[in-house]
Parts: sequence; structure tokens; C-alpha cells
Amino acid sequence: MKYFDVVVVGSGPAGAGAAFKLAEKGLSVAVIEKEKLPRYKTCGGGFVYRGRKMLPFDISEVVEKEFSQVDILIGNEFHLITNRDEPVISMVMRDTFDEFLVKKVTEKGGIVIDNCKLNGLRNEDDKVVLSTTVEEITARFVIAADGALSPTAKMAGWDKDTRKLIPALEYEVEVYEADFERLSKTVRFDIDAIPGGYAWSFPKKNHLSIGVASSKRTKINLKQWYQDYLVTLGIEQVITESQHGFQIPVSPRTDGFVKNNVFLVGDAAGFADPVTAEGISNSIYSGLLVAEAIIESDFDSKTAEELYLAKLNEKMLPEIKTGLMLSKFLYSQPKIRNLFMKKYGQRSFEAMTDVFMGKRSYPTDVMQTLSKRIKGMLFS
Repeated sequence: MKYFDVVVVGSGPAGAGAAFKLAEKGLSVAVIEKEKLPRYKTCGGGFVYRGRKMLPFDISEVVEKEFSQVDILIGNEFHLITNRDEPVISMVMRDTFDEFLVKKVTEKGGIVIDNCKLNGLRNEDDKVVLSTTVEEITARFVIAADGALSPTAKMAGWDKDTRKLIPALEYEVEVYEADFERLSKTVRFDIDAIPGGYAWSFPKKNHLSIGVASSKRTKINLKQWYQDYLVTLGIEQVITESQHGFQIPVSPRTDGFVKNNVFLVGDAAGFADPVTAEGISNSIYSGLLVAEAIIESDFDSKTAEELYLAKLNEKMLPEIKTGLMLSKFLYSQPKIRNLFMKKYGQRSFEAMTDVFMGKRSYPTDVMQTLSKRIKGMLFS
């Protein structure tokens, strides 16, 4: 039976980020991935600059396009544009991006075992035994980085889901040259393109990633709203398209992030940004945080758990909490939001872009500030 200090389940940004840092510090690390790498991963592929800055290596070779300008449209009321010197959003395809990340892990001495499905977990002598389709593996710690569905979390004892998961539908779309030329110049978010949600158009190297997401967990015809959004974009004909439905966890679990030496990161924990549903940057961040906690714990389970929770509570969890309140304001209160946007729209968009750039966090008092300004406008 093979033994590792840490086994990471899942080869996405959260798992690879954690594995890279652990291997870099000399710990024995294995990443297990249920599919054969490289593999397609459903994802819009928009990677904001704050996440790119967290990585200790350059990813330029797997970036398809990068944009220093972002357009946000709110119904027919507002069209806001922001520009930065650095790329606000970098476009990646997750098969090549994730493969690149795990290659960096192996360069530091980590082991990657693909085509290896986890079948079960059990605890023995303060260690975790992982039963897989390849072999049994023993580890001091396990990091569950296997996405929104996270079978690892279920096996480890999270028997109910306390995250908020929102439905989304994403298409990889090939369009005719004139449409691609027109739509490939900027990243576009359309709030209210779908009731209580938004749509996006992300230009890649030779095609567009187009999708719709609802902030509400109600039955909704996402396919029809996608078709309507194609009309909004002025796309009359599609050459090819491939559909991918998924769920995005936009609120953290309320029943903890550590059980029996298993640590949750990324979507498995519910760490996507609630405002944009972008998950890559927070996935990487949580992966780095859990790696730091394990490294600093001197292999003591209780210390590792306490350190991880302290690191999450220092910045990430408060920011996500604020993001949840902002999300409700943006998607659930259109009349009040539009009133606010008339006066503060551009300023607010610039501040939000600063969050994406890693220059600031969502302010914890944002809702008090919004309330005060809205009251001031109503009663002035």
C-alpha cells in the first residue's frame, strides 16, 4: 500500500494549487484524478487577475486570450466599461490549463495518478485509507478538490449539502468569421439577460464560450434563455455548439470544512464568488491556504484544522459573505439596484473590478453603505 503525506482528490486549480505548494515544501503528495488527463472540464474559463497573481509561475502558454477591458450590461438601462493596464480576465480552456497545473506539480516531485476513481475512505490509526480503482493508498491528510458534486465529501461524512448551488448552462460555440470578429474583442456580462441572473460571452482562441446562470434555485428553461441571448448578441447562425449543464456553489458549507483528516477546498467547499460565480481564483486561494495549514501544523491533525479555519476566516469567508449580500442586491432587487446604478454605477463597477484585480476585498460594511446612499437618494 502506497503512503503519502497528502493525497489530493481532483486535478483542478484547487487541488493542483495545494499539491504544488505541498510538493514544493518537500511533502510527499499524490493527486488522483478519476478521468484520463487531459480531460474536458465544464467551465466558462474566465480567470480573474487576482487568481493569476496568486500562482507562483507564469501561465501565458495556456492563456487563449486576455482582456484588460470588460463590459457589463444591466438590461437596457446601463452599459458600463472598465479598463486596466493588466488583464482583468484571462481566458483558458480547462483541459489544457489543468494539465499545465499538474505538470507543475510533477516538476516539484508530486505524483499524479489519473484514470483513478475514489471508491471509499476509511480512517485507521489517525490516517486515511483511500480505496481506488487502481490501488489502496494511505495518507496523513486528504484534500477534497473534486468539484461541486464532490463524492469525496460525501464519503468523508458530509451527508447533507448546505451550500447554495445555482444552475448554469454553458456552450462552446463556433460562429461565422464576421460574428467572431465582432464579439471577440471584449468580455461581456449581461445582468438581467435571464431573470434573477446573468449571461456571459467569453471569447476564446477560435470560438466563444457563451452561457447563462440563474441566481435562484427555481425551475427555469435555461436553453430558451440561451437562445434568446444569442439574439441579443446578434448571432443568427451557429456553426457548431456543445452544451454543458452544471451547478455552481456560490455559498460556503455551513457544517464545516474539515472532517476526519479530510479538508474541503474550492467548489467542494462552496467558495465560488457569489457575485460573478467565478470559481478558479478562490479555488486556487483555498488550495494554497490548506497547504499552508498542513505545512505549519507539523502533521498534527487538530492544529492543521484550526489553522485552516483561521486562514479561511481571515479574508475569504468574510469576503464571500459580503459577496452573497451584493449578489442579492444585484439580482433580486432590480428597481432599487437601477436607482443606485444611475448615480453610482460606474464607481461601483470600478470598485468591483479592483476586487477582481486583487487590489481590494469586498468591504464588509458594503450593505450599510448601499442602504445609506439609497436612502439619501430617496429622501433628498
